[in-house]
Amino acid sequence: MAWLFIALAGFFEIGWIYSLKGMDGFTRLFPFIIFYLMCGLGAAFFLSLAMKNLPTGSTYAVWVGIAVAGTNLIGMCFLGEPFKLLRLAFVCLIMVGVI
Repeated sequence: MAWLFIALAGFFEIGWIYSLKGMDGFTRLFPFIIFYLMCGLGAAFFLSLAMKNLPTGSTYAVWVGIAVAGTNLIGMCFLGEPFKLLRLAFVCLIMVGVI
């Protein structure tokens, strides 16, 4: 169950990262502030649940790996960020490292 909590925390972290981008330097607060709070609290909540049963270092590494890889892949696939083979290779290395 702890691994499911890490995965959920990672997905909430991805949402939190994109809510920061959507606020455009805190110039557009609504509705992003709601999303920001929900995702930030969700990430912290599920991460804390995972840390009940797993070592902190491992939990944090997997959480960050999910967030980094997910953010990059969503950006490249859906948001028009540059798709470069070298960038994709490094994202794959992060995922291999997490596994």
